[in-house]
Amino acid sequence: MALKRKKRIWSRDDTEYTLLALPTTVWYFLFCYVPMFGVIIAFKDYRISGSFINSIIGSRWVGFDNFKFLFSNPDIWVIIRNTLLYNVAMIICGIVIPVSLAIIISELRNGRLAKVYQTILFFPYFLSWVVVSTVVWAFLSYDMGMINMLALDLGFSQHNWYTDRAFWPGFLIFMSQWKGVGYGTVIYLAAITSVDKTIYEAAIIDGAGKWQQIRKITLPMIKTVIVLMFILSAGRIFYSDFGLFFQVPRDSNSLYRVVYTIDVFVYKQLRSSTVGMASAAALLQAVISCFTILLVNQIVKKIDADSAMI
Repeated sequence: MALKRKKRIWSRDDTEYTLLALPTTVWYFLFCYVPMFGVIIAFKDYRISGSFINSIIGSRWVGFDNFKFLFSNPDIWVIIRNTLLYNVAMIICGIVIPVSLAIIISELRNGRLAKVYQTILFFPYFLSWVVVSTVVWAFLSYDMGMINMLALDLGFSQHNWYTDRAFWPGFLIFMSQWKGVGYGTVIYLAAITSVDKTIYEAAIIDGAGKWQQIRKITLPMIKTVIVLMFILSAGRIFYSDFGLFFQVPRDSNSLYRVVYTIDVFVYKQLRSSTVGMASAAALLQAVISCFTILLVNQIVKKIDADSAMI
Protein backbone atom coordinates (compact mmCIF):
# COMPACT_ATOMS: atom_id res chain seq x y z
CA MET A 1 0.00 0.00 0.00
CA ALA A 2 1.50 3.28 -1.12
CA LEU A 3 2.13 5.81 1.58
CA LYS A 4 0.09 8.97 1.28
CA ARG A 5 2.16 12.04 0.52
CA LYS A 6 2.14 14.40 3.43
CA LYS A 7 0.46 17.69 2.57
CA ARG A 8 2.79 20.67 2.80
CA ILE A 9 1.70 23.20 5.39
CA TRP A 10 3.69 26.07 3.90
CA SER A 11 4.44 26.46 0.20
CA ARG A 12 6.57 28.80 -1.88
CA ASP A 13 3.44 30.69 -2.92
CA ASP A 14 2.62 31.34 0.73
CA THR A 15 6.08 32.88 1.21
CA GLU A 16 5.70 35.14 -1.82
CA TYR A 17 2.20 36.30 -0.82
CA THR A 18 3.35 36.89 2.75
CA LEU A 19 6.23 39.08 1.57
CA LEU A 20 3.84 41.04 -0.66
CA ALA A 21 1.42 41.56 2.23
CA LEU A 22 4.13 42.37 4.77
CA PRO A 23 4.46 46.15 4.07
CA THR A 24 0.70 46.64 4.37
CA THR A 25 0.58 44.51 7.52
CA VAL A 26 3.37 46.54 9.12
CA TRP A 27 1.65 49.79 8.12
CA TYR A 28 -1.65 48.69 9.68
CA PHE A 29 0.08 47.51 12.83
CA LEU A 30 1.98 50.77 13.33
CA PHE A 31 -0.76 53.23 12.37
CA CYS A 32 -3.99 51.37 13.21
CA TYR A 33 -3.32 48.93 16.04
CA VAL A 34 -0.53 50.54 18.08
CA PRO A 35 -2.51 53.84 18.46
CA MET A 36 -5.36 51.85 20.04
CA PHE A 37 -3.36 52.08 23.25
CA GLY A 38 -4.44 55.73 23.37
CA VAL A 39 -8.08 54.69 23.86
CA ILE A 40 -7.51 54.76 27.62
CA ILE A 41 -7.24 58.56 27.40
CA ALA A 42 -11.05 58.58 27.22
CA PHE A 43 -11.08 57.21 30.77
CA LYS A 44 -8.42 59.52 32.20
CA ASP A 45 -8.00 63.16 33.12
CA TYR A 46 -5.20 63.53 30.60
CA ARG A 47 -2.45 65.94 31.55
CA ILE A 48 0.81 66.41 29.68
CA SER A 49 3.81 65.53 31.84
CA GLY A 50 6.87 64.60 29.86
CA SER A 51 6.55 62.03 27.07
CA PHE A 52 3.26 60.77 25.67
CA ILE A 53 3.52 57.43 27.47
CA ASN A 54 4.41 59.08 30.77
CA SER A 55 1.49 61.50 30.34
CA ILE A 56 -0.96 58.65 29.89
CA ILE A 57 0.42 56.63 32.80
CA GLY A 58 0.63 59.65 35.09
CA SER A 59 -2.88 60.96 34.39
CA ARG A 60 -5.46 59.90 36.96
CA TRP A 61 -8.36 57.61 36.15
CA VAL A 62 -11.78 59.23 35.98
CA GLY A 63 -13.80 56.28 34.69
CA PHE A 64 -16.79 57.40 32.65
CA ASP A 65 -16.66 61.02 33.81
CA ASN A 66 -15.53 62.20 30.35
CA PHE A 67 -18.58 60.54 28.79
CA LYS A 68 -20.88 62.08 31.40
CA PHE A 69 -19.34 65.49 30.78
CA LEU A 70 -19.70 64.94 27.04
CA PHE A 71 -23.45 64.36 27.29
CA SER A 72 -23.89 67.17 29.78
CA ASN A 73 -22.87 69.59 27.05
CA PRO A 74 -26.08 71.48 26.08
CA ASP A 75 -25.24 71.30 22.36
CA ILE A 76 -24.35 67.61 22.15
CA TRP A 77 -27.78 66.51 20.90
CA VAL A 78 -27.77 69.23 18.24
CA ILE A 79 -24.33 68.01 17.14
CA ILE A 80 -25.47 64.36 17.02
CA ARG A 81 -28.62 65.38 15.12
CA ASN A 82 -26.58 67.27 12.55
CA THR A 83 -24.17 64.37 12.09
CA LEU A 84 -26.94 61.81 11.59
CA LEU A 85 -29.20 63.89 9.32
CA TYR A 86 -26.36 65.06 7.09
CA ASN A 87 -25.07 61.51 6.74
CA VAL A 88 -28.50 60.08 5.92
CA ALA A 89 -28.97 62.68 3.18
CA MET A 90 -25.43 62.15 1.86
CA ILE A 91 -25.76 58.36 1.85
CA ILE A 92 -28.97 58.53 -0.18
CA CYS A 93 -27.57 61.11 -2.60
CA GLY A 94 -24.23 59.30 -2.69
CA ILE A 95 -25.94 56.21 -4.10
CA VAL A 96 -28.69 57.62 -6.30
CA ILE A 97 -26.62 60.29 -8.09
CA PRO A 98 -23.47 58.24 -8.88
CA VAL A 99 -25.51 55.22 -10.00
CA SER A 100 -27.61 57.42 -12.30
CA LEU A 101 -24.55 59.14 -13.76
CA ALA A 102 -22.75 55.82 -14.23
CA ILE A 103 -25.72 54.42 -16.16
CA ILE A 104 -25.95 57.56 -18.32
CA ILE A 105 -22.21 57.53 -19.12
CA SER A 106 -22.29 53.79 -19.89
CA GLU A 107 -25.01 54.43 -22.46
CA LEU A 108 -22.91 56.95 -24.40
CA ARG A 109 -21.81 55.65 -27.79
CA ASN A 110 -18.88 58.06 -28.03
CA GLY A 111 -16.15 56.50 -25.88
CA ARG A 112 -13.94 59.61 -25.96
CA LEU A 113 -16.80 61.81 -24.77
CA ALA A 114 -17.52 59.33 -21.96
CA LYS A 115 -13.90 59.58 -20.78
CA VAL A 116 -14.12 63.39 -20.82
CA TYR A 117 -17.24 63.28 -18.62
CA GLN A 118 -15.55 60.84 -16.22
CA THR A 119 -12.54 63.14 -15.90
CA ILE A 120 -14.71 66.21 -15.30
CA LEU A 121 -16.69 64.41 -12.59
CA PHE A 122 -13.64 62.86 -10.95
CA PHE A 123 -11.44 65.97 -10.87
CA PRO A 124 -13.06 67.65 -7.79
CA TYR A 125 -12.30 64.53 -5.73
CA PHE A 126 -8.60 65.47 -5.73
CA LEU A 127 -9.15 69.01 -4.49
CA SER A 128 -8.46 69.83 -0.86
CA TRP A 129 -11.31 71.30 1.18
CA VAL A 130 -8.96 74.18 1.99
CA VAL A 131 -8.81 75.04 -1.72
CA VAL A 132 -12.55 74.53 -2.12
CA SER A 133 -13.30 76.77 0.88
CA THR A 134 -11.20 79.54 -0.67
CA VAL A 135 -13.16 79.29 -3.92
CA VAL A 136 -16.45 79.28 -2.00
CA TRP A 137 -15.32 82.36 -0.09
CA ALA A 138 -14.57 84.11 -3.39
CA PHE A 139 -18.20 83.55 -4.38
CA LEU A 140 -19.99 84.08 -1.05
CA SER A 141 -17.92 86.76 0.70
CA TYR A 142 -20.06 89.68 1.86
CA ASP A 143 -17.69 92.45 0.73
CA MET A 144 -15.95 91.05 -2.35
CA GLY A 145 -17.86 87.89 -3.23
CA MET A 146 -18.80 87.47 -6.88
CA ILE A 147 -22.46 86.78 -6.07
CA ASN A 148 -22.82 89.95 -3.97
CA MET A 149 -20.93 92.02 -6.53
CA LEU A 150 -23.25 90.73 -9.24
CA ALA A 151 -26.27 91.45 -7.02
CA LEU A 152 -25.11 95.06 -6.55
CA ASP A 153 -24.64 95.48 -10.29
CA LEU A 154 -28.20 94.25 -10.85
CA GLY A 155 -29.61 96.61 -8.22
CA PHE A 156 -30.11 94.09 -5.40
CA SER A 157 -28.75 94.31 -1.85
CA GLN A 158 -25.83 92.28 -0.52
CA HIS A 159 -26.49 89.13 1.45
CA ASN A 160 -24.34 87.73 4.28
CA TRP A 161 -24.24 84.06 3.33
CA TYR A 162 -22.05 83.12 6.30
CA THR A 163 -24.83 83.97 8.76
CA ASP A 164 -27.72 82.47 6.78
CA ARG A 165 -28.58 79.20 8.55
CA ALA A 166 -31.26 78.19 6.05
CA PHE A 167 -28.78 78.23 3.16
CA TRP A 168 -26.03 75.98 4.49
CA PRO A 169 -27.60 72.52 5.00
CA GLY A 170 -28.54 72.17 1.33
CA PHE A 171 -25.31 73.82 0.21
CA LEU A 172 -23.12 71.47 2.27
CA ILE A 173 -24.94 68.42 0.88
CA PHE A 174 -24.47 69.83 -2.63
CA MET A 175 -20.74 70.40 -2.03
CA SER A 176 -20.24 66.89 -0.66
CA GLN A 177 -21.84 65.40 -3.77
CA TRP A 178 -19.97 67.73 -6.11
CA LYS A 179 -16.66 66.60 -4.64
CA GLY A 180 -17.40 62.91 -4.17
CA VAL A 181 -19.78 62.00 -6.97
CA GLY A 182 -16.94 61.29 -9.42
CA TYR A 183 -15.41 58.64 -7.15
CA GLY A 184 -18.72 56.81 -6.75
CA THR A 185 -19.49 57.10 -10.46
CA VAL A 186 -16.19 55.42 -11.40
CA ILE A 187 -16.90 52.51 -9.03
CA TYR A 188 -20.40 51.91 -10.38
CA LEU A 189 -19.24 52.43 -13.96
CA ALA A 190 -16.60 49.74 -13.49
CA ALA A 191 -19.33 47.40 -12.21
CA ILE A 192 -21.56 48.19 -15.21
CA THR A 193 -18.78 47.62 -17.76
CA SER A 194 -18.15 44.17 -16.25
CA VAL A 195 -21.68 43.03 -17.13
CA ASP A 196 -21.73 40.56 -20.02
CA LYS A 197 -22.83 42.42 -23.17
CA THR A 198 -24.52 39.33 -24.59
CA ILE A 199 -27.21 39.70 -21.92
CA TYR A 200 -28.14 43.10 -23.35
CA GLU A 201 -28.08 41.70 -26.88
CA ALA A 202 -30.47 38.94 -25.88
CA ALA A 203 -32.75 41.49 -24.20
CA ILE A 204 -32.77 43.66 -27.34
CA ILE A 205 -33.73 40.62 -29.45
CA ASP A 206 -36.60 39.96 -27.03
CA GLY A 207 -37.80 43.53 -27.57
CA ALA A 208 -36.65 45.11 -24.28
CA GLY A 209 -36.34 48.89 -24.38
CA LYS A 210 -33.56 50.92 -22.79
CA TRP A 211 -35.46 51.53 -19.55
CA GLN A 212 -36.33 47.84 -19.27
CA GLN A 213 -32.67 46.92 -19.78
CA ILE A 214 -31.67 49.25 -16.96
CA ARG A 215 -34.35 47.93 -14.59
CA LYS A 216 -34.03 44.23 -15.41
CA ILE A 217 -30.33 43.89 -16.18
CA THR A 218 -28.09 46.80 -15.16
CA LEU A 219 -29.44 47.48 -11.68
CA PRO A 220 -29.74 43.80 -10.64
CA MET A 221 -26.24 43.07 -11.94
CA ILE A 222 -24.63 45.88 -9.92
CA LYS A 223 -26.85 45.38 -6.87
CA THR A 224 -24.05 43.74 -4.88
CA VAL A 225 -21.75 46.74 -5.41
CA ILE A 226 -24.54 49.18 -4.47
CA VAL A 227 -25.30 47.27 -1.27
CA LEU A 228 -21.60 47.04 -0.38
CA MET A 229 -21.16 50.80 -0.79
CA PHE A 230 -24.31 51.36 1.29
CA ILE A 231 -23.02 49.16 4.13
CA LEU A 232 -19.65 50.93 4.15
CA SER A 233 -21.36 54.33 4.14
CA ALA A 234 -23.76 53.33 6.91
CA GLY A 235 -20.77 52.22 8.99
CA ARG A 236 -19.55 55.83 9.02
CA ILE A 237 -22.88 57.40 9.84
CA PHE A 238 -21.45 58.92 13.05
CA TYR A 239 -18.48 60.39 11.20
CA SER A 240 -18.43 63.47 9.00
CA ASP A 241 -16.02 65.09 6.58
CA PHE A 242 -14.18 67.51 8.85
CA GLY A 243 -12.94 69.67 5.98
CA LEU A 244 -16.44 70.11 4.59
CA PHE A 245 -18.05 71.13 7.88
CA PHE A 246 -15.18 73.17 9.29
CA GLN A 247 -13.30 74.69 6.35
CA VAL A 248 -16.13 75.52 3.95
CA PRO A 249 -18.29 77.49 6.49
CA ARG A 250 -15.00 79.00 7.76
CA ASP A 251 -15.83 78.09 11.37
CA SER A 252 -18.59 80.69 11.53
CA ASN A 253 -20.01 80.96 15.05
CA SER A 254 -23.34 82.07 13.60
CA LEU A 255 -23.75 78.70 11.88
CA TYR A 256 -22.74 76.32 14.65
CA ARG A 257 -26.27 74.91 15.09
CA VAL A 258 -26.42 73.80 11.46
CA VAL A 259 -22.79 72.95 10.61
CA TYR A 260 -21.29 71.54 13.81
CA THR A 261 -20.86 67.75 13.69
CA ILE A 262 -19.14 65.32 16.04
CA ASP A 263 -15.81 65.65 14.23
CA VAL A 264 -15.89 69.44 14.47
CA PHE A 265 -16.84 69.12 18.15
CA VAL A 266 -13.87 66.82 18.82
CA TYR A 267 -11.53 69.28 17.13
CA LYS A 268 -12.92 72.14 19.19
CA GLN A 269 -12.41 70.17 22.38
CA LEU A 270 -8.81 69.40 21.43
CA ARG A 271 -8.20 73.09 20.86
CA SER A 272 -9.54 73.87 24.32
CA SER A 273 -7.25 71.21 25.83
CA THR A 274 -10.07 68.93 27.03
CA VAL A 275 -8.33 65.91 25.50
CA GLY A 276 -10.21 63.39 27.64
CA MET A 277 -13.64 64.50 26.44
CA ALA A 278 -12.46 64.64 22.83
CA SER A 279 -11.14 61.08 23.15
CA ALA A 280 -14.44 59.98 24.69
CA ALA A 281 -16.36 61.43 21.75
CA ALA A 282 -14.02 59.79 19.23
CA LEU A 283 -14.24 56.42 21.02
CA LEU A 284 -18.02 56.67 21.09
CA GLN A 285 -17.98 57.32 17.33
CA ALA A 286 -15.86 54.25 16.68
CA VAL A 287 -17.93 51.90 18.87
CA ILE A 288 -21.29 53.04 17.50
CA SER A 289 -20.01 52.88 13.91
CA CYS A 290 -18.79 49.32 14.51
CA PHE A 291 -22.22 48.27 15.79
CA THR A 292 -23.91 50.15 12.95
CA ILE A 293 -21.98 48.41 10.19
CA LEU A 294 -22.62 45.00 11.80
CA LEU A 295 -26.33 45.78 12.22
CA VAL A 296 -26.77 46.97 8.65
CA ASN A 297 -24.84 43.94 7.38
CA GLN A 298 -27.14 41.60 9.36
CA ILE A 299 -30.25 43.32 7.98
CA VAL A 300 -28.90 42.99 4.44
CA LYS A 301 -28.00 39.37 5.14
CA LYS A 302 -31.60 38.63 6.17
CA ILE A 303 -32.92 40.22 2.97
CA ASP A 304 -30.26 38.98 0.53
CA ALA A 305 -27.44 36.84 1.91
CA ASP A 306 -25.39 37.10 -1.30
CA SER A 307 -25.13 40.90 -0.98
CA ALA A 308 -23.86 40.95 2.62
CA MET A 309 -20.22 41.66 3.44
CA ILE A 310 -19.79 38.86 5.98
